[in-house]
Amino acid sequence: MGKLEEAKEILKALGMPKQQYNDRSAYTFLALAGLKEEDNWDAATNKPMRIVDMMNFMAEHYGKVYKPNTRETIRKDTIHQFCDGAITVRNVDDEERATNSPRYSYRLTDEVLEVIRAYGTDEWEEKLGAWLENHETLVEKYSQVREMTMIPVKVNGKELQFSPGKHNQLQKAIIEEFAPRFAPGAEVLYVGDTAKKDLVKNREKLEELGVRITDHDKLPDVVLYRPDKNWLYFIEAVTSVGPISVKRMHEIQAMLENCECGIIYVTAFLDMSSENGFKKFINEIAWETEIWIADNPDHMIHLNGDRFLGPR
Repeated sequence: MGKLEEAKEILKALGMPKQQYNDRSAYTFLALAGLKEEDNWDAATNKPMRIVDMMNFMAEHYGKVYKPNTRETIRKDTIHQFCDGAITVRNVDDEERATNSPRYSYRLTDEVLEVIRAYGTDEWEEKLGAWLENHETLVEKYSQVREMTMIPVKVNGKELQFSPGKHNQLQKAIIEEFAPRFAPGAEVLYVGDTAKKDLVKNREKLEELGVRITDHDKLPDVVLYRPDKNWLYFIEAVTSVGPISVKRMHEIQAMLENCECGIIYVTAFLDMSSENGFKKFINEIAWETEIWIADNPDHMIHLNGDRFLGPR
């Protein structure tokens, strides 16, 4: 039996549903274990790996080449289920990174590593049995680890949770600090989470306001609507990429052909000094837009000083 089939057999034995012992999940499992075709399972490791590292491992050692746009499929349809099943865990050094960051990494749990190193030996059945007996406890353990790092946020009066990371810290600040100051009474029509793209998406209201939504829409990170002024705020939360540039404005404006709201564009940063923040992107930000810095929340920077906050 080749390594791919052995990996499938192990995933099945560990109690993974059928969708998680397909080829993609088995190759991902082998990459996480650092095992090549000629290696024995007792050589398995659990070094942290990014999704791109796993894909490179599959290509180099198994000739399995996945296209770059498959990265999200591997994350959502394999890694997330591995995490839910206590097979993998997010690398603790990545607490400040968004889950869709290319630097975000995962590793096999210590408990799974101990089990798979016994595969093919006399200890396999005993180790597997002990793992299965403790599986619910392990799932709860790693679930609690995830829950402890979640970011609580109040959106439209509801208590929600963002996954950890600077990007979501900034989105929380936009909703809880920017909105009360500069968009009082506003409703959040859209906000994504780095682990769940459409955490809040009021598609019906957006379309009612004339915002054309498609399956491939490029909504910014946060969309607010202020009914008393009939203003829409399109806000990008920038911790590594994506300010309101001229190109970005044009992409958003393409959705607004039938929209009669006043439009306000805002680029938000955590602070003035971060390496991937305000100073890096200031030359890319479009004129006639606004800049908000979360650690100085009472003030705005207006690119063009002919008027204060408001639609152009």
